[in-house]
Amino acid sequence: MTLPTLAFLGIGLMGKPMATRLAQAGYPLHVWNRSPAKAEALRGVGAIPRQDLHDAVRDADIVITILEAGPVVGQVLAAALPALKPGALWIDMSSTRQDEALAFHAQLQKAGCRFVDAPVSGGVVGAEAGKLAIMAGGDAADFAEAAPVLEKMGSATLVGPAGSGQVAKLCNQLIVGATINVVAEALLLAQAAGADPAAVREAIRGGFAGSRVLEVHGQRMLERNFVPGGQVKTQLKDQRNILAAAGEVGVKLPVTELVTRQYETIEADLPTADHAAALIALERLNPGKRVGAGADTLPE
Repeated sequence: MTLPTLAFLGIGLMGKPMATRLAQAGYPLHVWNRSPAKAEALRGVGAIPRQDLHDAVRDADIVITILEAGPVVGQVLAAALPALKPGALWIDMSSTRQDEALAFHAQLQKAGCRFVDAPVSGGVVGAEAGKLAIMAGGDAADFAEAAPVLEKMGSATLVGPAGSGQVAKLCNQLIVGATINVVAEALLLAQAAGADPAAVREAIRGGFAGSRVLEVHGQRMLERNFVPGGQVKTQLKDQRNILAAAGEVGVKLPVTELVTRQYETIEADLPTADHAAALIALERLNPGKRVGAGADTLPE
């Protein structure tokens, strides 16, 4: 069986391990990044770095993007469009707004190409392990074509037509953002009230309060390790996209509004810290109260 030729655009924190897994699975893989050195770093795993965007996508049956935000995806899509093969399938794994995903779908349809929006959850650890949760929106036949590729990076579920993947990702991020903040509150309360926050976390892990966020980000908070993972600026982008989507359909989300305001308090000075830095935002509301005694480990 001949594997489709892939173009992977965006070799960042998430894109690098995702593209690596595809190359290691034997796919013919062209990689491109706005900073060419990041693409060049994947030559050793069998990928073909391309400095020119048109060269990267020209022969691709499937193009995969995972970029910073919707506007960047739009710029790259517009620049790549003239070089796409007729009928090429574009899979955008970035986190964007639903209306942006629908606009990308319309652009590609007009050019005789196809589109699936397939944002992910699971962070760098999930990307490295090939265990991302992938939420896809698009035509069922296009998803079926994309599925073998997506399965090399995680578990993919079709949740509806184009744009629906972004809705599912927003729902995911709504839960993640709120839960990170609630875990921070629980650990700070435990510490301030005289309990051992590490022991409290251990005690509640097996009950209804147990969650992946408590496992991963709770431990990060105890260690005061705020090297990303997911970044504050990315989580805040998602929070704002959630509120924009809610506004479009006339839904009030008071908890999400509060979580967004919390992240906004550390946007200026900690934009690249892990989103577990919600703990720092909380501690700033509570002068003199702090989880643990260690120094903060922050990105350089």
